[in-house]
Amino acid sequence: MSTILSFLNHTGSLLIPYLSEISTAIIACLLVMIGGNINRFMRSALSKQHFMIRTFVFILINAFGYGLLIIKATPLLASKLHSIQPIMMLAIVCSTFIIIGIWAQKNRQV
Repeated sequence: MSTILSFLNHTGSLLIPYLSEISTAIIACLLVMIGGNINRFMRSALSKQHFMIRTFVFILINAFGYGLLIIKATPLLASKLHSIQPIMMLAIVCSTFIIIGIWAQKNRQV
């Protein structure tokens, strides 16, 4: 049992240099999953507005809103992942991607 835990701990520590990229991937996957719902809500909320206003809001949300969220949330998530033990970080990263994948499959995104 200690051999398995040692292996998992070592594997988790191999991910540490890539936590920024892993965090970006997690945030991006989450945005892909909820972005459609956000855009659908905004489309219905702005359906009676002028074309230019709808276009401007779309650009604000997609370019600046999602971009700002990725830029601000990625370092925060990376620092949180870096602060926990490598074996737990590995479990959290793997389970997060599995959960997002299952969610995507159920929503027919895959």
